[in-house]
Amino acid sequence: MAPTLSLEPAGRSCWDEPLSIAVRGLAPEQPVTLRAALRDEKGALFRAHARYRADARGELDLARAPALGGSFTGLEPMGLLWAMEPERPLWRLIKRDVRTPFVVELEVLDGHEPDCGRQLAHEVHERHFMAPGVRRVPVREGRVRASLFLPPGPGPFPGIIDLFGVGGGLLEYRASLLAGKGFVVMALAYYNYQDLPKDMGVIHLEYFEEAVTYLLSHHQVKGPGIGLLGISKGAELCLSMASFLKGITAAVIINGSVANVARTLKYKDESLPPVGNDLNRTKVTKDGFSDMVDFLNVPLEGPDQKSFIPVERSDTTFLFLVGLDDHNWKSEFYAREASKHLQAHGKETPQIICYPETGHNIEPPYFPWCKASIHTYFNIVVIWGGEPRAHAMAQVDAWQQLQTFFHKHLSGDKRPIPAKL
Repeated sequence: MAPTLSLEPAGRSCWDEPLSIAVRGLAPEQPVTLRAALRDEKGALFRAHARYRADARGELDLARAPALGGSFTGLEPMGLLWAMEPERPLWRLIKRDVRTPFVVELEVLDGHEPDCGRQLAHEVHERHFMAPGVRRVPVREGRVRASLFLPPGPGPFPGIIDLFGVGGGLLEYRASLLAGKGFVVMALAYYNYQDLPKDMGVIHLEYFEEAVTYLLSHHQVKGPGIGLLGISKGAELCLSMASFLKGITAAVIINGSVANVARTLKYKDESLPPVGNDLNRTKVTKDGFSDMVDFLNVPLEGPDQKSFIPVERSDTTFLFLVGLDDHNWKSEFYAREASKHLQAHGKETPQIICYPETGHNIEPPYFPWCKASIHTYFNIVVIWGGEPRAHAMAQVDAWQQLQTFFHKHLSGDKRPIPAKL
């Protein structure tokens, strides 16, 4: 019998969904190498491989068989995805068009790399970013430029605004995946998209207030408030929105700053200046990359206190997801300071979940860890922190944590948040 490569689900699955990989029809204890590859929309190739040995029946199940070497070792059923590395240096895997899947090629080779021989089996699998029934609706309402992702069914559903960092444009892949979990999610652009300003400039919170109003008024959105989800600069903006605006019930802050960063923030007659910085505190690694972790001033001292986001005004319930090896800025410090400030003013104590050996870019599950890439705001190569396996495990847990948190605080689902993996 010729070897066969079995995938479950077969043919297609969502990117955040576990994929079962098994090989049958091998010789007893046959050494084989499994390889996975995909190309992003820019044509960049990502690859991973691992060496395995079949069992006494000539079968190999990645859920039970440890990898013996390659891109990862040990029992890692999804390692062929999260351990992918780019062929192009300093390239990060990002999904730019959620209407199309990533096409993953998987193959089984006889023997162990680098001396493996002929191809024994091959399969192509589509990893989608919109679950069946999810709809994407472009939004051009007043000044708001966004995409709205609607779950199947009549609703109403909990509503969430999703914000990314300083790269600008509109990233939709987190919003589209989250809509498949029963949320109406608005992926919101705030500069460098369509007719929005090309540069970040002064940030006016009235723009974000308009987005909140739009989402709350949507007939498929369940009130009385919405949720916010942000990472990096997007997380910092979520803290500002929760502090100044009404209608926000819950917010998930992924590696965010409690100080206003990079540009002045304004709302009506109030403004927050950007926190100061010092380029001399930027370190250079042995690889020649920049480590930005000490770049910003501490927002609790001197004139930089004016940059501190007034979280004490907020009645929002917060969940902070923190990579303890974040090299973009001091995410754990900022989360702890926000918590102290909230508690000192009699507000609800936020939940803080810290992930060891985890860097800045905590993505949905199975996105490969990115060691370093070009920082689109500073236009320099920076390290993001973390270690591949720990970062991958953190992404799986964080994805479950934020869903449970939003269901609890936006839907009234009182099931406890699961313990961290």
